[in-house]
Amino acid sequence: MSGPAEAKPGLPRVLIVGAAGQVGVELQRSFAGHAEVTALNRHDLDLSVPERIRDAVRQYTPQVILNASAYTAVDRAESEPEPAMAVNAHAPRILAEEALRANALLVHYSTDYVFDGGRQGPWTEADTPHPLNVYGATKLAGEEAIRAVGGRYLIFRTSWVYAPHGKNFLLTMLRLGRERDRLSIVEDQFGAPTTARELAQATQAIVSSILAGQFGPPEQWAGLYHMTCAGSTSWYGFAQAIFERAELLLHQRSPELTPIPSSEYPTPAKRPRNSVLSNDLLAARFGVRLADWPAALDAALAELSQKASG
Repeated sequence: MSGPAEAKPGLPRVLIVGAAGQVGVELQRSFAGHAEVTALNRHDLDLSVPERIRDAVRQYTPQVILNASAYTAVDRAESEPEPAMAVNAHAPRILAEEALRANALLVHYSTDYVFDGGRQGPWTEADTPHPLNVYGATKLAGEEAIRAVGGRYLIFRTSWVYAPHGKNFLLTMLRLGRERDRLSIVEDQFGAPTTARELAQATQAIVSSILAGQFGPPEQWAGLYHMTCAGSTSWYGFAQAIFERAELLLHQRSPELTPIPSSEYPTPAKRPRNSVLSNDLLAARFGVRLADWPAALDAALAELSQKASG
């Protein structure tokens, strides 16, 4: 755990839950200097124990709770539904209850996997969710629990999250590219690769504006929004873009990539074919749009290049 960061007097108290994850790390960076940040990781706070969640919120008395925690092992969740439900649904409900009690703002992140992928075009917040897997079902249950509690809350659905740190598709591709000459990548699943940095920066901008009263009372802004990088691609297209940039920035040789259908890469959890999300509501309500996914990828790989040369 990291205690309250160095900050100017009078700045809001922000509690980050899930601080060691990809989004949690970037939230700490984005809110540094803008808030008194307390960051709790899974060792500091066991999200499967409701009393500990309540005790933590009451101990730190935050004005903003950023819930970046999640059970994200999509395939393992098929055989471990209970722990997935505890972290993805029950814990958010308790955080929402504590936020309501303290009149704090709760920010929670959800997933494109609440949709079944069975339609063309981007999904909007008004579309009916229909998860194909346990992970998506537990994340949807978390959304519904927060909305049932109400209060001052924001739920941001995002997709294909990655960063220059942690465990994700970007770093897996780079590692496999160093180990193998050929890779087969699924080409018939489409989404928007989104960096944790873009999510965190957008979150910080929106939260700061809400706290400043820019968007009025909660009934004018509380709710569910889609938040992804702009544009879309397939996993195959994402891999192509990664290796094209890795050759230039990291001087890494590209493997031969073969596009394959999902049927040739079976997984315990079924994935949606189309999980592209529309970000129009986010832009209309808050005036915020994330970067195009290729530009965000450039920034992530530039950071990896700086680390490699530093």
